[in-house]
Amino acid sequence: MANDYAEYERECERIRQVNAALLGEFSDWLAAKRLSEATVRRHCENMEFYLNDFLLYEDAERAEDGVHRVGMFLGYWFTRKALWASEAFIKSNAASLKKFYTFMHENGKVNQEDLDDLKMQIKEQMPEWLATLARFDDPDIDDPADVWGL
Repeated sequence: MANDYAEYERECERIRQVNAALLGEFSDWLAAKRLSEATVRRHCENMEFYLNDFLLYEDAERAEDGVHRVGMFLGYWFTRKALWASEAFIKSNAASLKKFYTFMHENGKVNQEDLDDLKMQIKEQMPEWLATLARFDDPDIDDPADVWGL
């Protein structure tokens, strides 16, 4: 088992290096769209957390594969793991994810159908993700089934 973990760590480190290059390209792409430095920084910070914390949390997942994991991130993981989770931060991360995967599509790393699915999922599920966050933060709700709708 230790060998499996060592292999996982090596793969995560390789992915982190790829992610660093991607984030640099993403930053340049955002800057070319004339976004402010603060906005570029926020999107890059959001995506660094998504790519290097969420996608590498349980498995070594590449950025390209993360296009399919947005619902789990915004609807569950972010609420549980990010101490700063709030309605504003969920919306900010959703905006960053849309921009990042648009960038990935423009660079041939994500197809149009996956990008469209991601955008539709964010649009359709955002109200439920925000409602889940509100239930999670409600001190009167102590049964996890009531928070997560189980």
